[in-house]
Order: sequence, then structure tokens, then C-alpha cells
Amino acid sequence: MTSGAQTLQWKLAGADGTRALARRLAARLQPGDAVLLSGPLGAGKSTLARALIRALTSEDEEVPSPTFTLVQGYTARSGLELAHFDLYRLTDPDEATELGLDEALDTGAVLVEWPERLGDRLPRDRLSLRLDPLPDAGEDDGDDAPRQVTATGHGHWAARMDGLDHDG
Repeated sequence: MTSGAQTLQWKLAGADGTRALARRLAARLQPGDAVLLSGPLGAGKSTLARALIRALTSEDEEVPSPTFTLVQGYTARSGLELAHFDLYRLTDPDEATELGLDEALDTGAVLVEWPERLGDRLPRDRLSLRLDPLPDAGEDDGDDAPRQVTATGHGHWAARMDGLDHDG
């Protein structure tokens, strides 16, 4: 198992590019995987999360934000269990244990928005995705604004990064 980290950085062409990245991620997800989404409000984290979940389940899957429930579960067509966590309202990293983060990793994969709320309790094997709006994006671009993504694979994800930055 690889213990280092590997980082890739590239530009996404708005919502379409974000959804394409989500489809590439969905094709790679395995039990025990943790995908962590960080970035400022409006950077595309929820767009990526919804697209990844729909790529695993169905295009018409209702994907509500777990901002208030904190966690939402899904079963992929392949049978993979996926737990979508939104930790924005977490005040203590220990609360993630109460929400079932460790159990979700034991039985399936997890998608975590606002992972910085976990402090030093980040999963060892994880793919961290940082989304940032590009400075040249217009204020009226909204969800379709271009963004930069920085992907860092830790643990076994470091060896699984090839091709993540492009279709193919």
C-alpha cells in the first residue's frame, strides 16, 4: 500500500467539467474509499457531489443536501453503499464518529463536504479535492464559472490518480 501523497491540479470548465470529473470519480470508487471535498461556498462542491451520486445511482436520483441531516445514504447500481456527509455544522471532530463515519468507511465509500471540520481525524486513505473559483470568472457565471481543482491522493489513492485529470 502506498503511504505517500500525489497531487494533480487542473482547470474545470464550469458545471459540465465538474460533472465530468464526478463521472470519472464514480467509475473508480471502491469500498473503503473516502472522497473529501473542500473549497469556499459556491466553488462547486455540491455540484460535484450530486453528479457523483447520480453517476452511481441514476440520473433522476433526488440528491438533497445533507446540510441539516448531516449524512445521507445511497446504494449504487453496483451495490456499493455511499454515505454523503456535509460537516459544515459540525463543531467537534468527535461528532463525526457519532454520525457513523467510521462505520460508513467499513461498509462502503464516503463523500465528505467540509472535511476540515474533521481536524486530525481525516481518513488515512483518501482523495482530497479542493475546488476554487478562478479569478477570471465573472460574478454572473454562478455554477457555470470555471474553477480550479487540486486533487491529492493519500494512502492507496496516491497510486490511483492516473487519468483523473482528463477524460479517457
